[in-house]
Amino acid sequence: MALTLNQILIATIISAAVIFATRAFPFVLFSKKDPPQIIRFIEKYIPPMVMAVLLVYCFKDVNFTAKPFGLSEILALYVTVMLHLWKSNSMISIFGGTIVYMVLIRLI
Repeated sequence: MALTLNQILIATIISAAVIFATRAFPFVLFSKKDPPQIIRFIEKYIPPMVMAVLLVYCFKDVNFTAKPFGLSEILALYVTVMLHLWKSNSMISIFGGTIVYMVLIRLI
């Protein structure tokens, strides 16, 4: 079943409105007062917890007892950390570490 142009436009407009509403909701909700304590807790502790989970997930299948002993992963992690400390930009860190990893798994 193919959609008509009107159906596609309506779906796009509704999707855009929902995305806008979900992005604007926190700003509208907390614009006049301080956020609750639970929001401050989440803001402070969730990012490091997510990074720790991602780190464990990324290294869970690495075999450190056989060649190349996880060298690609360790070097890519090092580059990611150094880029983040140097530039303090998550996107540069993520893309830089990913590029280094992709190059190293082809070379090592």
